[in-house]
Amino acid sequence: FIEALREEYGQARARVANRQPRQRQLSYRAATERALKLDWRSYQPPAPTFIGTRVYDDFPLEKLVDTIDWTPFFITWELAGKFPKILEDRVVGAQASELYRDAQAMLQRIIKEKWLTARATVGFWPAARSGADDVTLFRDENRAEVLAKLHHLRQQGDKPGDKPNLSLADFVAPADSGLKDYVGGFCVTTGQGVEERAAAFEAEHDDYSSIMLKALADRLAESFAECLHRLVRVQLWGYQPDEELSNQELIRERYRGIRPAPGYPACPDHTEKATLFRLLDAENTCGVRLSENYAMSPAASVSGFYYAHPEAKYFAVGKIGRDQVEDIARRKGESVASMERWLRPILDY
Repeated sequence: FIEALREEYGQARARVANRQPRQRQLSYRAATERALKLDWRSYQPPAPTFIGTRVYDDFPLEKLVDTIDWTPFFITWELAGKFPKILEDRVVGAQASELYRDAQAMLQRIIKEKWLTARATVGFWPAARSGADDVTLFRDENRAEVLAKLHHLRQQGDKPGDKPNLSLADFVAPADSGLKDYVGGFCVTTGQGVEERAAAFEAEHDDYSSIMLKALADRLAESFAECLHRLVRVQLWGYQPDEELSNQELIRERYRGIRPAPGYPACPDHTEKATLFRLLDAENTCGVRLSENYAMSPAASVSGFYYAHPEAKYFAVGKIGRDQVEDIARRKGESVASMERWLRPILDY
């Protein structure tokens, strides 16, 4: 035991000694000067087919089956491997195949017996970048009444060469460009009905079915987000009407536009979710609530923003300095201490 412990700690010391030096951080001002410079003169933002919100109150569950990404489903059960190759894996293939058969059987019951309800709210608003990292949303095409402001964060790591320091605000036309740009938002859920049925399984000491149901509800919610995003690209915003992608291409995000979610790497500020939910009136329109810590309930829910620029891409903000925290606190009208609380995982001090 002692020899094994010595070896383990020796390996840990070696990892620490060989760790790459931390990326040098720029000041926030310097980072904004390295923002992505897009050629707005040769770009015409596409207009969505409506302004405001639209509700899908009972979306057909059967339409969500083809866009399920099954790989995270197996991770839920601590089985490592990509679908469908995991079904033939030498070590876990038999177990994964049995699990997959059980999942398919329950999925059919969920659809046939309507165990769950798929609901969504999607919205589009006229938008313009204001300042370095804010996006102003307007109530209508007159762009006279401000509806809300989105406050984004920017990468502060010192990148090699001419690589820009990105912010989601970079993908929206600035107010002085003369262009009429837009931003979208969405919230989807397939979690209504999960807790009651899971509790019924647990009352019968069937924990396996309870976990299976929750895992499938999560997969259906993610699939709903994927399906709705496709509907946005092809019809509702309509900037890619001829898109024809396979499910694997969808999973690999081979399409134009992104749907970053508050709390994730490109938008690590969870408090932006409050603005999104207010814009969508999500609690009343699709039945999803936010906790005081910005967790969504039901858990099988997904929300985020839509950005349509062809060069919009996902990225990680990474670590940020106190100067940027102070700036976003000022922009949001919050205390620095409050923003430090929400942004603690990415603070560089």
